Amino acid sequence: MGDTVNLPIALDSDLGRALVADCARFSEGVLTEAAVKKRHHFDDATWEALGDNEALIEAIEAEKLRRIRDGAAKREKAQQLVVKAPDILSNIMTDPAQSARHRVDAIKTLDAFADSGPKDGPAAAEMFLIRIDLSGADGNPADVYERTVALTKPAGEPRPDAGSTPQKTIEAIPTKDDDDGEPV
Repeated sequence: MGDTVNLPIALDSDLGRALVADCARFSEGVLTEAAVKKRHHFDDATWEALGDNEALIEAIEAEKLRRIRDGAAKREKAQQLVVKAPDILSNIMTDPAQSARHRVDAIKTLDAFADSGPKDGPAAAEMFLIRIDLSGADGNPADVYERTVALTKPAGEPRPDAGSTPQKTIEAIPTKDDDDGEPV
């Protein structure tokens, strides 16, 4: 049959891209056939006809490859498994036949799952103050701007050791340059 099977929607439309993504997720086991059919309002005959469309199959294969490379497939499968973890941990925690150590580990893990995140902001050592004082020539402050900023590390950069002191470089920005580039 090949490309002679017509799709109910165009692949380059938003609905077409959603269909391709959902079919890729179905092939990965993240979505069920029933979920895809329901989401896109397909009957059994339309669903069967989709398998004969070469353009759709190629688009699904490309989407699967993209999802593997950017980690979306792994994340979604892991999320589905992690959702099952509280039930498994609950069974371990409430099973008197389990060792006390396993039960306590299950309790600690469930407690970590229930945690809503960090309770405090960044530590004071990870904060610094930026102050800009726009004093007039007479020394009277015209405007003073202050802001406390939390330090964050760029993604992928290792955090400095607790014993090391980070080196900070402050560079003056000249307000006016003469011809040779030196500040006036």
